[in-house]
Amino acid sequence: MVPPPSARPAVLPNDRFNARGMPIRELRDELRTIPNLRNVVAVTATILQSYGVVIAAAVINTWWSYVLAFFLMARGHVCLNILAHEAAHRLLFSNRRANDLVGRFVGYSSYTATMAYRRAHFAHHRDEMGPDEPDMALYTGYPISKASWRRKLRRDLTGQSAYKNFVVLGTAIRARKAEALMILGLHVVMLGAAIAVQRPFAYLVWILSWSTLWKFSNRLRAIAEHGGMIRSRDRRETTHVIRQSLLARYWMVPYHTGWHLAHHADMAVPWTNLPRLHDELVASGWITPELEYPSYRAFWRQCSSGAERGPSLQATGNSQLAM
Repeated sequence: MVPPPSARPAVLPNDRFNARGMPIRELRDELRTIPNLRNVVAVTATILQSYGVVIAAAVINTWWSYVLAFFLMARGHVCLNILAHEAAHRLLFSNRRANDLVGRFVGYSSYTATMAYRRAHFAHHRDEMGPDEPDMALYTGYPISKASWRRKLRRDLTGQSAYKNFVVLGTAIRARKAEALMILGLHVVMLGAAIAVQRPFAYLVWILSWSTLWKFSNRLRAIAEHGGMIRSRDRRETTHVIRQSLLARYWMVPYHTGWHLAHHADMAVPWTNLPRLHDELVASGWITPELEYPSYRAFWRQCSSGAERGPSLQATGNSQLAM
């Protein structure tokens, strides 16, 4: 699934980018400005999308309110994890203490040890697909057969993948790891509050949505970022480019997460400026039309085709509704 050399012209460095696509001089300083006020809004919106949705379901307290919250929380967990990712990069707030405090809260809410994730994630950015890649098992082997693709997604949707995560979390709790204990403490409080107001289904919705819909969504997103790529100094060989649609940006890649090659070109650029960085790289000729998949659906079909092909199916995919 690695794009051919013809799709990766050697147009850099120039007066705005170095050879690996990282912005330089004034452009770099502009793009790396952290939007503190906008991130206050983003954090508030994410809390409303997650905690607010489940609290509303508990107040209504009908079967349909819990079912609706179960589906909406798929996006709620996506948003919590994306903001924890921003905090792991120290891009949520320019004040380091505020960044880490909020980052821990949103991460712990979605069962993510934010500080431990930071250490592992930086290894991912230092050398994608290298010997220290923390998610190698998730990215390798594509394209795969349709049967294998269905098995992977079925494990996510039925909670089998989540069970493995909870086993790891339980091991860390027994070892008295600080972050694991903090995650446990937060979720004991959440469960206790739900029981205290006689709404235990509220917490059940929270954990079940994470264990099924979010795990399913997270795999689809992660594979769309790096599935089937290789270790390389040219990040166009490590990271995919997929056209962003409104539906995908709402459900699976909010906060501009889908501009992932731009994120890997400069991981110090906050989410608000990733579309601009992407556009600048397109204008430079470094990101070419041949690199771009027309939609997430087109990419996933290729992942499960069982045949090695590049992204050059643009002509046949442009008319499809992108996810």
